[in-house]
Amino acid sequence: MDAASRTHRLRSIVGGSAGNLIEWYDWYVYSFFTLYFAPAFFPEGDRTAQLLSAAAVFAVGFLMRPIGAWLMGVYSDRKGRKAGLSVSVALMCGGSLMIAATPTYHSIGALAPALLVLARLLQGLSLGGEYGASATYLSEMAGRSRRGFFSSFQYVTLIGGQLAAAMVLIILQLLLTEAELEAWGWRIPFVIGGMLALFVFYIRRRMAETESFKNAQAANTQAGELESGPESGPESGDALRSSGWSLVKHHPREALLVMALTAGGTLAFYAYSIYGQKFLVNTSGFDRETATRISTAALFLFMLIQPLGGMLSDRIGRKPMMIAFGIAGTLLTYPIFVALEGVRSPYAAFGLLFGALVIVTGYTSINAVVKAELFPAHIRALGVALPYALANTIFGGTAEYVALWFKDQGIERGFYIYVTIMIALSLIAYARMRDTRDHSRILED
Repeated sequence: MDAASRTHRLRSIVGGSAGNLIEWYDWYVYSFFTLYFAPAFFPEGDRTAQLLSAAAVFAVGFLMRPIGAWLMGVYSDRKGRKAGLSVSVALMCGGSLMIAATPTYHSIGALAPALLVLARLLQGLSLGGEYGASATYLSEMAGRSRRGFFSSFQYVTLIGGQLAAAMVLIILQLLLTEAELEAWGWRIPFVIGGMLALFVFYIRRRMAETESFKNAQAANTQAGELESGPESGPESGDALRSSGWSLVKHHPREALLVMALTAGGTLAFYAYSIYGQKFLVNTSGFDRETATRISTAALFLFMLIQPLGGMLSDRIGRKPMMIAFGIAGTLLTYPIFVALEGVRSPYAAFGLLFGALVIVTGYTSINAVVKAELFPAHIRALGVALPYALANTIFGGTAEYVALWFKDQGIERGFYIYVTIMIALSLIAYARMRDTRDHSRILED
């Protein structure tokens, strides 16, 4: 490959990754700033009631992700990866700007929370489609020898978006008073997200389409011509058309495998990243500020090591990476949580939390490319997005609730056992599957 081609490919990969970061920034800004904007939309009741109402809207957005994965996955397979990525970031932009511009409850009454719900529906659809489109695009655009490395940037940008939202909160807390943040300052991060999304939309419209999609489109055209003639065969009709029915009919094993691969990995990630901060406060006994610093530092380093995991998978294969996560996660999850219960040193807590995230890196750094390598090009975006979104909603989205339920029942360690069992079940899937690096459907494109 010449220098111009490498530069073009790198520019496209950066464009895809940057958009993913902005999408996750916009998604997490909502949760980080809920404390400030909840009274503007839900003035009735006490602060807890307001936060619960805002959290319910957040959950609605989360539940929209499988629907977004289905709709946007089909769209990306039929219209192109670039088209899917562009629509995805446009929806996120619209949702963020809508939240930023919506008047308060005192101005327009019940229409205010209704518009907030609509904005989160748009963002849920967007994020549901973003995973499949970006995972597919990065995996197809990267060269064979560096596919794991480049696709790992999906989780780099996922964590980066979360950290960027936290950083904006910290900066605004330093620049504005509590009263200013509650009155109008909470709108600023949504405006920032909307403007950045517009910029990313411009970038994505200028990105190159992947060769895999172009080849799949050509194959569809040829199959359509054959279908109208006497030589139509098994590859004609819905076999080469992306749809939910086609996924179930022609690729059920791969779809179930994606769910099995995701279940333990996404649960472990949410247990240590999202719930980890609350665990340090509620169980370990750290104050909120210290717990935030510990978890933020661990997440930052976790973000930085994702490309190392992807690079390693290019050398030794995807399967050894996932098996290493499965074995270490099964053996060490319970001891790590028990150790975190009694830890008193913030440095020791950081070491334990970061160590757990290093283990999870065996899944997170390569989860996008592994799933993309399971499916043929004509249904790849849907095949990656929909089973992942379902498993992510069932296991990742409920992780915090399940953990708090176990704690409320007085059997907190039941959650450690639950996480361990789910990782062990995923380990069985890792051990039985073929290494997608050596048996990649992308190579067939």
